[in-house]
Amino acid sequence: MSTIQLPPDSENSIVMTRSLTFLLALACGAIVANLYYAQTLITLIGSDLHLNLKLSGFIVTLTQLGYGAGLLFIAPLSDLLENRRLIIVLLALTFLSLLGIIFSPTSSTLLLFCFLLGLTSASAQVIIPFVAHITPIEKRGQVVGTVMSGLLLGIMLSRPLASLFTHFFSWQAIFVFSAVFMLLLIFLLHHFFPTRRPKHNLSYVKLIASFPLIFKSYPVLRRRALYQASLFCVFNLFWTSIAMLLMGPFFNYSQETVALFAFVGATGALMAPIAGRLADKGHTQIATGVAIILVGLACIIARWHNGHSMIALVISALILDIGVASNLILGQRTIYALAPEIRGRLNGLYVAIFFIGGGIGSALSAYLYRLGGWNFITYAGFIVSLFVFFYFMTECVRNKKV
Repeated sequence: MSTIQLPPDSENSIVMTRSLTFLLALACGAIVANLYYAQTLITLIGSDLHLNLKLSGFIVTLTQLGYGAGLLFIAPLSDLLENRRLIIVLLALTFLSLLGIIFSPTSSTLLLFCFLLGLTSASAQVIIPFVAHITPIEKRGQVVGTVMSGLLLGIMLSRPLASLFTHFFSWQAIFVFSAVFMLLLIFLLHHFFPTRRPKHNLSYVKLIASFPLIFKSYPVLRRRALYQASLFCVFNLFWTSIAMLLMGPFFNYSQETVALFAFVGATGALMAPIAGRLADKGHTQIATGVAIILVGLACIIARWHNGHSMIALVISALILDIGVASNLILGQRTIYALAPEIRGRLNGLYVAIFFIGGGIGSALSAYLYRLGGWNFITYAGFIVSLFVFFYFMTECVRNKKV
């Protein structure tokens, strides 16, 4: 198939077919999953490479730091360079980083490749603004929501997949699988991904230096980023600590059973396109309020019977994922309407900020669980969701919607 050529900054030059939408959703999910595979494997990896428990934590930390750096310094290149070539180069580097992790002879080289894996995985955040560019505005929320469903499913399914691959093979197996998948994506995107050459007159230094001005100039970006950072904090509080609850003395589940629970909860992300459709019809504010309320409600339900009701936990996981995924799509739909020529930078800032919130949630989860068990996790999640709801109400009052 010949490569499709788009004029610079085209919005409507190509129809987003279902097959192309599915391919981009699959690509985003597979790329971002690389950031989370190691979370359930750090003990095994650390033991294999003679890392103590404290240093083993850096396997995940450096991957996340690399991704944060990629959001700020790599993803904005979508405003500067031809997008298809940029994505393929980053995927090739992701493939090499995965090989580095698989064959690392020492812990220091492993940690270096973990950072590089995170850095190059920012290619997912080049794809998503691209989708906004080539999708007509009346369908943008729905299509971006579908692609983001793939990304969110990648996040949610990465941990159980890593656990299952390790159970049947070894900890390297999931990275081998991912490396092969990256090669497949390179082939598919090379043949089916349209090219886009953005208009620009900035050097790379000026591109990066524009971040503070962009952040200052768009209050909507700051507000939507804070909404999602808060909800993603709750999301990571829940999903980082749920394994400790399920494998604890009350449930005493195996790693494989916890993986199945994660598979069930991940289906909530499939609701994201519905939020996109609501945004396309002009219901962004109402949908945002519902998404925030769902996250708070999930924390209340998760507290049911001190977290000892499996039905309540499954329901809370589904509601939580629906709320967080929906708000993410609503936020992206909003910021993509601000300034098409800087979508790469807007998206980079938005995602970097809410990943900081997620990082805070992950960091607090183990501490809070040790301090007060599952109850403290649900209390903290509810307090955060309550805070963001009150902040959301200030927007409603300002817009005279209530």
